Amino acid sequence: MTHDIKYSQLEENINQAMQYALSLGIDYADIRFKDIATETLTVINGELTTSLNNRSRGYGIRVYKDGVMGFAANSDLNNLHETVNEAVKIAKASLTSQTNKVYMTAKKTVIDFYTTPYDIDPFTVPLTKKIALLMECDCIMHSTQGVSHRFSSMQFRKEIVFFADTDGSFIEQRFYQSAAWLKVFAASKMGNQKRSYNSVLQAGYESILTSKLPIEALRIAKEVVELSKAPVCPSGVFDIILAPSQLFMQIHESIGHPTEIDQILINDPTYVNQSFLDLNDLDRGLIIGSEHVTIVADATCPTGLGTFAYDDEGTPGQCITLINKGVFTGFQTTRDTAHAINQTSSGTGRSDSWHNIPIARMTNINLLPGNETLDDLLSGIEYGFLLDENRKFDIDDSRINFKFTCEIAYEIKNGKLTGHIYKNPTYSGKTIDLWKSCDGVADLEHWKIIGAINCGKGSPMQLMRISHGSSPARFRNVRIGD
Repeated sequence: MTHDIKYSQLEENINQAMQYALSLGIDYADIRFKDIATETLTVINGELTTSLNNRSRGYGIRVYKDGVMGFAANSDLNNLHETVNEAVKIAKASLTSQTNKVYMTAKKTVIDFYTTPYDIDPFTVPLTKKIALLMECDCIMHSTQGVSHRFSSMQFRKEIVFFADTDGSFIEQRFYQSAAWLKVFAASKMGNQKRSYNSVLQAGYESILTSKLPIEALRIAKEVVELSKAPVCPSGVFDIILAPSQLFMQIHESIGHPTEIDQILINDPTYVNQSFLDLNDLDRGLIIGSEHVTIVADATCPTGLGTFAYDDEGTPGQCITLINKGVFTGFQTTRDTAHAINQTSSGTGRSDSWHNIPIARMTNINLLPGNETLDDLLSGIEYGFLLDENRKFDIDDSRINFKFTCEIAYEIKNGKLTGHIYKNPTYSGKTIDLWKSCDGVADLEHWKIIGAINCGKGSPMQLMRISHGSSPARFRNVRIGD
C-alpha cells in the first residue's frame, strides 16, 4: 500500500512487528512511524540568518497488558523486534506498581491512505526563489520611514506517517505545511510597537503565493509607524469586536485547553494545566456562552494544521461539537480517556513526534460563523474598539481569569470605524462571562483559519501544531485597560 519505493518494505516489517508483539502475550499493540522533514528560512533586517533543513525519522511502539501500557521508541528500523521487547518489558514491570488500569475504547480496523491536498510541493520550489520573496518583503518594510526592525520567515514541513496495530489496521498519511511570518517594529516612548502577519496552513507552496506577502509587508509597515505615534488605548468598559487573529488566542486558551479531557482526569500540574470544567458539566448542560457561540473541534477542516484522516491512535478524524449555542456538549478525548468516561474517542490522540506517546490535543478548534456582516457588528456599537493580533496573555491554571494584550485597537464610533488607532490595548475578564457577552459573529465571508506551530503541553513537553478558525465576533461590556 505504501506510495514510495523507499518505503516498500516498511509495511511488511511493521506488520511483522505487530504479530511478534501478539506472540509475547500482550493484549494490544500499535506503532507510529514518522518521517518529518522541515525547511526554515529567516531574514532579519536584510540578512539571511537562518537556512536550515532538518529531518527526524523513527517510530514509537505502545503495548497494553492487563490495563498497563508500555512504550518504547527507536530510530533504527532494524531494531523493530527489540523495541517491541522493550515496550513489553516496561508494561510487565509496571503491572505490580500501577493501580489505575488503562483500557482503550474500541475502533474500526482500517487500511487507508491520505494526503494533504496541495498544488505545489514546497520542497520542489528553488531555495533562491523563497529567499528572494523574503528579501522582497524585508526591503518593502525597510523602505517605510520609521521602521526600526524587520523579521521575515518561512517554514515548510512534510510529514510521512505510518500507523499499524495488532487489530490489523495499516494507515499511511502524508501532510504538507507551508508557513510564513512577517513582523515589523517601530520605536515609541511606550516601548517598541509591533505589527504582524501570519499565514500558517496545511497546504502546498501555493498558499504562500496567494497570501500576497509583499502587500501584507507594506500594510503592516505603514501601520506600525502610525501605531508608534498613536495614543494609548483608553481604559474602561466598552463593547468590542475581536478579529480572528485575536479570537485565535481566546479560543485556544479559554476553550481549546479546558476541553482536552486529560486536563481534568490527570491531576498533575507538571503534566498539564487544569480546567474550569468537570465531568458533571456534560450531564448538567453547563452554559458557557451565548446562543451565538458554537465551537467545534474539526479535524476535517481544509488547510487546518489539526486536519487529518486518522489521529495517532488510528481513530478517524471527526468534527465534534464542544459548545452548541452556548451549551457545553463535549470533551476532546483519546481512546483511553474516552473509555474512562464510557464514550468513544473523538479522535484527538496526537503526538508531536515519533518518540512521544499520543495525548489529547486540540485539532482545529473553530468558532462557527454567524449570519451578520462586519458592518452589522460595527453598527451595533456606539463607542468601542476592534482588537487585532495577540501580543501576550495571562490566564490562570483553571482557565477562568484572563488578560490579553493586543497589537492594535481600531476605534469604533457611531457604528463605524473612525480610522483612529490606539496602542497597547488590553482586555480582561472571566472566560464564561466573556463568551456569554458575545451577541454577534460575522458570516462565512469573514471567516479565517489561523495556525500555530508551538502549542506546548505534556511531560515530556510536546509542541503541537494546531489551528483555530473564526469570523470577527462582538462582545458587550468588556473591561479594557487596567
